[in-house]
Amino acid sequence: HVRAGGWIGQAIYGVNDGLGAAFGVVSGVAGATQANGEFVLLSGFATMVASALSMGSGAYLAMKSEREVYEAEVEREQREIENNPQEEIEELELFYQLKGFTEEEARAMAHRLSEQPDQFLKTLVHEELGLSAETFPNEWRSAISASVSTAIGAAVPVLPFLFSSGMTALLISLVVSTAAHFLVGASKVLVTGRSWLKSGTEMTLVGLGEAAITYAIGLLASSAIR
Repeated sequence: HVRAGGWIGQAIYGVNDGLGAAFGVVSGVAGATQANGEFVLLSGFATMVASALSMGSGAYLAMKSEREVYEAEVEREQREIENNPQEEIEELELFYQLKGFTEEEARAMAHRLSEQPDQFLKTLVHEELGLSAETFPNEWRSAISASVSTAIGAAVPVLPFLFSSGMTALLISLVVSTAAHFLVGASKVLVTGRSWLKSGTEMTLVGLGEAAITYAIGLLASSAIR
C-alpha cells in the first residue's frame, strides 16, 4: 500500500509539473511571438524534454539519498547491537511499554525478538528512528515514473501546434490544457482523499492563472523589444 501510494503520487506530481511548465512556456512564447506555431512548438518540445529529464534525475537522486541515509542508520544500529546488546534490548522494552504493554509483556517481546537478529535490527530501526525499508520506493522506478509522467503532462499543451498554428492552436492548447489540469487535479484524490471537484477546480484555476500571467509577460516583452 505504501509503495503503490508513493508511485501514484509521483506520477500525478510528474504530470502536473510537466503540464504546468509546458503550459506556461507555450503561453509566454505565444504571447511574445503572436502565436508563431513553429517557435512555440520548438519551445514547448524543449521544455518537455528538459522537464522530464530534470524530474527523472531529481526523483532518482532523492530516492537514492534517502535509501543511503537509511542504510547508514541501519549500520549504526547494528554496531550498537553488537557492542551492547543488553542496552538495545532494554531500549526496545521501553518502546513497548510506551505503547501500553506491561513491563513483563514488553520484556518477553523484546527478548523474543532478540533471538531473531534480522527482525530485531529492523524493529529497533523502526521504533527508534521511524524508518522502514518498505517506505523507500525503488530509485529507478521512481526516475522512470517521474520522467514519463512529466513528459506526458508536458506534451499536452504542445500537441495542438503539431496540427495547427496561430491563435487557433493556442486556443485549442488552452482548452485541452485546462481540461488536463482539472483531470490531474481530480486524480489527486487517489492519494489525498480530498473532494475531486475541489481539487480539480483548484488546479484548473492555478493553471489558468499561470497561463494568463505568462501570456501577458510575453506580450509585454514583445512590445518592449519592438
